[in-house]
Amino acid sequence: MATRKARILILCKTYPSPSSKYSETSCVAGMEDNGHLIRLFPVPFRLINDDQQFKKWQFIKATIEKAKDDHRPESHHIKVDTIGRDGPPVSTKNAWAERWAFLDKARIHDEFSALEADRVSTGHTLAFLRPSRILAVDVTPSSNPDWTSQERDKLLKYQQQAGLFDAADARAIRTLRKLPFEFHYRYRCDVGGVQAEYRHKIADWEAGALFWNCRKNYGEKWEAPFREKLESVLPAADLIFLMGTIHRFPDQWLIVSLIYPPKRPPLRERQQSLFDL
Repeated sequence: MATRKARILILCKTYPSPSSKYSETSCVAGMEDNGHLIRLFPVPFRLINDDQQFKKWQFIKATIEKAKDDHRPESHHIKVDTIGRDGPPVSTKNAWAERWAFLDKARIHDEFSALEADRVSTGHTLAFLRPSRILAVDVTPSSNPDWTSQERDKLLKYQQQAGLFDAADARAIRTLRKLPFEFHYRYRCDVGGVQAEYRHKIADWEAGALFWNCRKNYGEKWEAPFREKLESVLPAADLIFLMGTIHRFPDQWLIVSLIYPPKRPPLRERQQSLFDL
């Protein structure tokens, strides 16, 4: 499979999971300059060099190739040693004007059924969805609150191979904590007077980090501030989901990233404003 160099705006990092080959990996997704969404893996994000580590809304350049073992059209393998940051994260100034310039390149669905219909007809497995209303966050204890022995072996694998990681790297592997809960958004889509409710798991790394921060700061009372952020603060913005499917189950969708720009005036008002200039 031919490789190519790509410039990608990072929009998603999923919470890390154990990997037999890389100890731990995250799935990363973003947008190329032409507006096409792309999925990159494997990315052992916490273990790559500091000067390669990138943030959400930051451009990277890297060598990639279409994944042979993943037939989803957006899925590409990334050459980890070629990752390089390309400037600072895109600015949030002027009500996200620069970031909106990229989001506007892609279709943002208003109804999940339309997103799924597009997958069936085109094969697309990454897409934006704007829910009409957030109903609640379901917090469910994980069926396995700790890593299985097999998962733990993957996480500790490289510590048994002298010379591959220094002491700091080894500590980083050990400190990968499994989320003891699963989080799902329950939300509604309203299109043409028709309402439909949906429920999807949140796999965004930010949601996992929010949980750990809330538990650190509030102890056993973590759930109230966690819910406040996801059920009130983010929905008060123009909350958009970046949705992605599971490799083994291509018809099952996850919320892989939460995007929350400030709300914009309706399109007609924005067009009128430009005309007035």
